[in-house]
Amino acid sequence: LKEDLRNRLADSIETALKTSDGLVIIVMQTNDNRKPLTEILYSTQNSCPDCGISYGALEPRMFSFNSPYGACPSCLGMGNKMEIDPDLVIPDKSKSLKEGAVEPWRKGGKSLLLYYHSLMRDLSRDYDFDLDTPFNKLPGHIRDAVLYGSKKDSHEYFEGIIPNLERRFRQTESEYMKNFIHGYMSMHPCPQCNGSRLKKEALSIIINRKNIFQFCSLSIGAAYDFIENLKLSAQEQIIAKQILKEIKTRFKFLINVGLGYLTLDRMSSTLSGGESQRIRLATQIGAGLVGVLYVLDEPSIGLHQRDNSKLLNTLYALRDLGNTIVVVEHDEATIRNADYIIDLGPGAGKKGGKVIYSGHFKELLKCRYSLTAKYLRGELSITVPEKSRPYKNRKKLIIKGAREHNLKNIDVEIPLGVFVCVTGISGSGKSTLVDEILYRALARKFYRSSLTPGSHDKITGIENVDRVIVVDQSPIGRTPRSNPATYTGVFSYIRDIFSRLPEAKVRGYKIGRFSFNVKGGRCEACEGDGVKKIEMHFLPDVYITCEICKGKRFNEQTLGVKYKGKSIADVLEMTVDDAYELFRNIPRIRTKLKTLIDVGLGYIGLGQAATTLSGGEAQRIKLSAYLSKTATGKTMYILDEPTTGLHFADVHKLLLVLNALVEQGNSVVVIEHNLDVIKSADYIIDLGPEGGDAGGRLIAHGSPGEIVHNKNSYTGQYLKKALNAK
Repeated sequence: LKEDLRNRLADSIETALKTSDGLVIIVMQTNDNRKPLTEILYSTQNSCPDCGISYGALEPRMFSFNSPYGACPSCLGMGNKMEIDPDLVIPDKSKSLKEGAVEPWRKGGKSLLLYYHSLMRDLSRDYDFDLDTPFNKLPGHIRDAVLYGSKKDSHEYFEGIIPNLERRFRQTESEYMKNFIHGYMSMHPCPQCNGSRLKKEALSIIINRKNIFQFCSLSIGAAYDFIENLKLSAQEQIIAKQILKEIKTRFKFLINVGLGYLTLDRMSSTLSGGESQRIRLATQIGAGLVGVLYVLDEPSIGLHQRDNSKLLNTLYALRDLGNTIVVVEHDEATIRNADYIIDLGPGAGKKGGKVIYSGHFKELLKCRYSLTAKYLRGELSITVPEKSRPYKNRKKLIIKGAREHNLKNIDVEIPLGVFVCVTGISGSGKSTLVDEILYRALARKFYRSSLTPGSHDKITGIENVDRVIVVDQSPIGRTPRSNPATYTGVFSYIRDIFSRLPEAKVRGYKIGRFSFNVKGGRCEACEGDGVKKIEMHFLPDVYITCEICKGKRFNEQTLGVKYKGKSIADVLEMTVDDAYELFRNIPRIRTKLKTLIDVGLGYIGLGQAATTLSGGEAQRIKLSAYLSKTATGKTMYILDEPTTGLHFADVHKLLLVLNALVEQGNSVVVIEHNLDVIKSADYIIDLGPEGGDAGGRLIAHGSPGEIVHNKNSYTGQYLKKALNAK
């Protein structure tokens, strides 16, 4: 190039770009005429001239899966799709096709089964395989032909089991058929975006060798380190300075409340109540408000003792800004560090509601009437079992190669017939191991669940368990119609008693007359609800007492039948304790009510609306229902943080219930941070050492006495104090 050509060349290129909508070919000529000319195609439109991919201006919405500008067009930003699952279609691969390995064919009726068997005979002749061969012993290409179909010149056309189900699901107008086929479907990552939820254009934008999906897959702690160590040019630093400052500040708040182990892309539905609350807490600190009254309900849920100080320091920071913090809490460390304590009691339900003490912690310890103070003084305590059940030489489940999320390809043994506690720092992989791998694998085995188990090699010893039950804190019902009496089944027995009374027989009343769910005996004005729902636009629905039955649920004629002076409505208004006294001579009812009392729920109302029960109460009602059933002795019960919302005295009762389940021969697996529960376990599985990427390893396993001697276990260090071990 000659220097004086620069301006002319620039004009020519501009003219070319205007004519060609931003494309120009530059021909490079060398002095050597023997060499071919080099042509380079350039674009001013953020597009690749070779493949035609074009990028618009980069905007924030391009990186949001909630926006059509950023969402993957295949899954619409969901990241996964419901698809036919081969493991649900053929759950037992040791069966042959002749033995009925294909589950939907077996359940589709005899004529359908014969039709598909004739197709299989044709396919077996075509591919030269035996229909009596177990499915897992067939060569891979034959299994693929059976599942996904075949169409070759030398073979007859076979649609394939999975394409057949997919086609029928799309074409059918029958809700029954849709539900039937839906039972063989499960969530799978979207094949186009691989679960990232975003368009490929957004994923092509790279900072320090990471796109936005890879960055959001990091834990908050790792993401903070990534931002902290970002290498930027002087100009980039000027542009990014304020953005990075805001990002780091928010990350720091989350780390300070003990959530550094969470990944940025963690779905909110998978967060525990405590995690959600601490995220909101971190947001409030960032807002820097002054003069605000904050109310927190059990913020220590899911928090290991080691991280408790981080939470307390966060609360101190909010207080020191000039705010008031009111915390509803049972955690001993939180109580001891509070500036002011209000203790309610003396009992629960109708036996409570009084202020037993208010003031400073030191004075609380002197209060003779406070049940809380008795535990804090050590006057009452949850003692270590005198003799724990031996865990060695028992049948066991063995999870091999667990590697979902942050689990590091670990093998975990779970002895059966004992009380097992899974412990570790928050985010160490406890819920992943127990809920996502163990429970889902067992649920798929026993109930044909569509939930996909987390990544692992296999689980051995499943034949030693006959069912799995998760006892969580979800509501026992979502409307006022649901209540403890109906959930536990005791109401059916009570209605039977009323239908046998002389007055009921004279009037011809059957057992259905005393149900608020069917016409006849219920109040038709509220249809047996006792309340009427007023739908509010833009506000939650409001419930008001029915003006006809005054909340009794039944009509006057039904209420006229009385047992020992009590109508069916009076019984529903009773507490469990009072109902126990009323029906103590009727074995079936007495047994059901006794289990509710045993789990510490004697104070709740039999007809108390499910919507008014706490998570801990709902969980204990479920436990009581299982306790009252005849035990198989091979059931596995799984509980995640069952001490949430429980006082020291309630934890004591919970442990009695869990041990009663184990005494019946069942296995109980509990994820827990509460030291009173951990020290009472027969066997402990401790994960760690940290949360997030630094967790997922099996740190220790054994009895509580063995765990305390493991120097690498944070749980062991705190457990040592609880056991007063040397």
